[in-house]
Amino acid sequence: MTKSLEALTIQQAQKLVLLSQRVPPIKHKGSALDATLHTIEHLGYIQIDTISAVQRAHHHTLYSRNPRYKKTHLETLMGKRRIFEYWSHAAAYLPMKDYRFSLPRKQVIAIGKESHWYSRDKQLMKSVLRRIESEGPLMAKDFGHKGKKLGAWETKTTKQALENLYMQGELMVSSRKNFHKVYDLTERVLPGHVDTTMPNEGEYMRYLIAKYLRANGLGLASEITYLLKNTKKQVVVALKEMLFSGELKQVEVNGVLYYVLPESLELLNNSLGRGKLKILSPFDNLLIQRKRTRELFGFDYLLECYVPKAKRQFGYFVLPILWNGTLVARMDCKADRKTSILQVHSVFLEPSLTKIDAFVESFSKELECFMHFNDCKTIQLNVTKPTKLKTLLQKAIDHLASLE
Repeated sequence: MTKSLEALTIQQAQKLVLLSQRVPPIKHKGSALDATLHTIEHLGYIQIDTISAVQRAHHHTLYSRNPRYKKTHLETLMGKRRIFEYWSHAAAYLPMKDYRFSLPRKQVIAIGKESHWYSRDKQLMKSVLRRIESEGPLMAKDFGHKGKKLGAWETKTTKQALENLYMQGELMVSSRKNFHKVYDLTERVLPGHVDTTMPNEGEYMRYLIAKYLRANGLGLASEITYLLKNTKKQVVVALKEMLFSGELKQVEVNGVLYYVLPESLELLNNSLGRGKLKILSPFDNLLIQRKRTRELFGFDYLLECYVPKAKRQFGYFVLPILWNGTLVARMDCKADRKTSILQVHSVFLEPSLTKIDAFVESFSKELECFMHFNDCKTIQLNVTKPTKLKTLLQKAIDHLASLE
């Protein structure tokens, strides 16, 4: 290792990542809505997901960083045109101020250099576009297509046309109704003040790198380009240029060289708030890259809702639990909206967790907040491992309930 290369302990690396991800939450002096917008702008994206065992991922991820978060915030920010929907590594809400950096992907899709999921029926796409142009915003169901459904998810051909137009930038999502996209012409959705100049390749690569490292603390080229098509070679070139110019530094963590923004290292002087416990979404920005989560936090995580029931180890929709600066447990739960009961099917502690009493105190308090966030009134606790945890946790839950 050269003299100029700084080494971080794994604990320092974890702290840097968590402080950069702003989980546990940091205080925000503005309004709750401002805090939500600030979170989206800092993280760069919030993944959208349809699974509703508990509050959907986009709400859950924001709540984990903004205790004042309300589920109306995303709709409000969409209406104010402060955020927009598009594709990051997955469907996501993105900051409107970053709109121009969505243009490179749209361009390569529009010219056919890259594809998304669906085949392109250009005639149908023209017909769909004309109808929206004349009638205004429409949902897929407004087209009333009665033909055969196609695609892996049996998507209607008109829905495929809408999504192709959306991915290549001719349509945007103007709003959602009962979680269904409402599409409109881009020029009718996009505010006039938004910068729409196409970034050149170097500018785009620098944006991808800086955005990732600012939100994640440190990273590898493979992590920065996670699920982004045809960008790794260009990102590697830009990383070398930024390293040479001093825009980036490299740090060594457990023998691996990571890139970091020099100013991010100053975060290590801040306190982390280790006592704050957070129950995280499987799609949370912190742990969406499972290999990275395993290597930096020693937490081997798999979302088992896609695994056959007989082969599941922990449960259908298991939520990682962050406490004391690392990932220490996981919980499988479901919000039963008919009975207003948060069903905690199971809680599993990691073998490294030894401060059980302190954990239970923090966990029970956050679990109560999480219950309210999921519009539930009571908690039903089932299986725990170790089994003695159930008695301790149930006692803490009952005590908190008695105080209400």
